[in-house]
Amino acid sequence: MAIKRSSQAKRWLAGFASVGAAALLAACGAESEPTAVDTVPEAPVATEEPAADYSAAGGDTVADLAASSEEFSTLAQAIEAADLTEALAASGPITVFAPTNEAFEALPEGTLDELLLPENQDLLRQVLTYHVVQEEVAAADATSGEVPTAAGTPLMLEVDETTGDIMVNEAMVVEPDIQASNGIIHGIDQVILPPDLAL
Repeated sequence: MAIKRSSQAKRWLAGFASVGAAALLAACGAESEPTAVDTVPEAPVATEEPAADYSAAGGDTVADLAASSEEFSTLAQAIEAADLTEALAASGPITVFAPTNEAFEALPEGTLDELLLPENQDLLRQVLTYHVVQEEVAAADATSGEVPTAAGTPLMLEVDETTGDIMVNEAMVVEPDIQASNGIIHGIDQVILPPDLAL
């Protein structure tokens, strides 16, 4: 099981890396096109740079939003400890069901401290990638049923047709549709643990 998960995570990270490489090659190719000496090169360079900044390192990726929000500061700490910052700042689209600080506080005493230890990095990655869906799903588009995750184990979504409330396994979406440049975040009130996780 662990081998399957880690190869899935490698494919996920490799996919993000190849998208970035393609964007970089495209930018290099576009830069070499102009042939005029003075005025023409300056205009493309000025217009291309902001576009490259937005797609690769814009300040509003999923990782950046988690890091800049007080409500998700524990999640941001966990993302950093799991070495997933680059993956969550890469090209998407992705959906992250993001546990709030209160959700992490509700874990059994000592669980979070245990997960944040360097020797438990793989375990922490397993937990965090279980919160990541590799497509963008807005609250209005969510439907009941299983959705695959970056951890390789599916989540179960339950959408209440009358209220619009969304349950993710046992967690409730409490802050839907926080838009990022590479996906969407839905704040949830519990940390979702993979069913086969041994803590």
